[in-house]
Amino acid sequence: MNDASLVPTLETKRLLLRGHQVSDFHDSASMWADKEVVAHMSGVPSTHEQSWSRLLRYAGHWQLLGFGYWVVQSKADGDFLGEVGLADYHRDTDPTLDGRPEAGWVLRTCAHGKGYATEAVTAMMHWADTNLSCTHISAMFDPAYSASINVAKKAGFENEVLGRYGDQEALFMERSRQ
Repeated sequence: MNDASLVPTLETKRLLLRGHQVSDFHDSASMWADKEVVAHMSGVPSTHEQSWSRLLRYAGHWQLLGFGYWVVQSKADGDFLGEVGLADYHRDTDPTLDGRPEAGWVLRTCAHGKGYATEAVTAMMHWADTNLSCTHISAMFDPAYSASINVAKKAGFENEVLGRYGDQEALFMERSRQ
């Protein structure tokens, strides 16, 4: 049993952002197993076990930190389009992300290029501006992934800094609370 009241529902013109349910597992696991979806993240499709652990992490973020990830759902047909959210993964990065939430987003390949990511991330950041007390939110990218970097810029992220995540080069951006 999960406490859906912990996760606020956000609406945009085309999207519903809502808390995860166990019934979302198949769609989420299928998305994370898609080589094209993960190409600019780990590059390695997730197993069902890894996707299940991710789903549980999402719920744990809301329970323990008061922020987390949402399912991105089409208002037109109810389709699962992806996931957006804020997290604290205690990653080994330089520069450090300690003390600030990390924004992230991932969409199914059929949802790419339609403006859904910008729409969902903008709604998420508006929620963060209103509900979180942190002064900055960070985001981390593959420096070659211009699509996500463009979404970040449209949502107000700036201050591009090259650094590292583990042994990989990463691009870091931040957004001040507005």
